[in-house]
Amino acid sequence: MKSIVILISGRGSNLAAIIEAARRESWPARIVAVISSRRTAPGVALAEAAGLPVEILDQADFAERGGQDQALADALARHAPDLVVLAGFMRILPDALVRAFEGRMLNIHPSLLPAFKGLHTHRQALEAGVRVHGATVHFVTPELDHGPIVAQALVPVLPADTAALLEARVLAQEHRLYPRVLRWMLEDRVTLTGGIVRVDASDHDLVLGWPGTLALA
Repeated sequence: MKSIVILISGRGSNLAAIIEAARRESWPARIVAVISSRRTAPGVALAEAAGLPVEILDQADFAERGGQDQALADALARHAPDLVVLAGFMRILPDALVRAFEGRMLNIHPSLLPAFKGLHTHRQALEAGVRVHGATVHFVTPELDHGPIVAQALVPVLPADTAALLEARVLAQEHRLYPRVLRWMLEDRVTLTGGIVRVDASDHDLVLGWPGTLALA
């Protein structure tokens, strides 16, 4: 059985979606640890309520940034996970740690990368006047919000949208997309070769969150 470590910093909504999907679908894996970069993150209580092992690596507990990075590297080395899942983890990871888990570390970003990297993506989308927004699951690389894309969910931008309304609809699709991609990973349906991702899954081209049955060509 494969092992997963999930990294969080906040409310843990994607964590909750992953926990629910893993139990509902009887994934061939177990979550061996949830690691939070913030002691007060609501996701900590969520993980504890689900009976998962939780580790806190709060910056306040370390004299300098490097100490927190080393503690995270040590924790991941100790757990030796098959998959490292960033679920709202608001820390930039050191290059060496990212490279150590190349091809095994995933992140979800609330935009259709490569558009709108960084923070406040929904506001960025509205200001840019785009008609399509969404979420992206990608492999983590040393460059922020840049790694090879595994899958995306498309969400239409509506005339009356505010950043909050758009965020809510994108988040709902994140909760569908991320568990789906993680299951593909656990079932060895995803390959990464030379920066190119290939997915062996019949539902790979479905466009989540779009009205009707639109599919990517």
